[in-house]
Amino acid sequence: MSEAAPPRPRSSSSRANIAIVASLYNEPYVNAMLDAVRTEIQELMPDAQVVTYRVPGAFEIPVCAEFVLRNTGADALVALGVIIRGETEHGDLVGASVTDALMRMAVAHVTPVVHEVLLVDSEEQAEERTMRERLNRGTEAARVAVNMVQLFEKLRVTFPFPQTPA
Repeated sequence: MSEAAPPRPRSSSSRANIAIVASLYNEPYVNAMLDAVRTEIQELMPDAQVVTYRVPGAFEIPVCAEFVLRNTGADALVALGVIIRGETEHGDLVGASVTDALMRMAVAHVTPVVHEVLLVDSEEQAEERTMRERLNRGTEAARVAVNMVQLFEKLRVTFPFPQTPA
């Protein structure tokens, strides 16, 4: 497990629209990441609008994310969930499906989608990655989202023509 957090981007006065789609399953761990995302975005981009959409589980994240990307004009989307492996392959199948769907959405919508749907082996691993101040994947997700919003703002200035997906 990498403990190297992405660098903290510079603060910005951007009024970006950042959407969060977070599952309710394994709620204590997801809520810990959600709190960390909101706190970090508020510090880095205090004028950003952050809207959270809750879904029952990780498998429902992609369909909600697709709806949000189609209808809200989000500048970035952060997907949060925790899948704890059990005795079957169900968790791995859900994790792979969510990962594939989120990547396809990011490319199709030309919008950053930050994937923080964790697939872990135990509750101890989930706690390590979501509830610690030193290592919180929610903080990392927020930094990636802000970094990508800032990058896309620069790209739109550099390439001001309308961007349409291929």
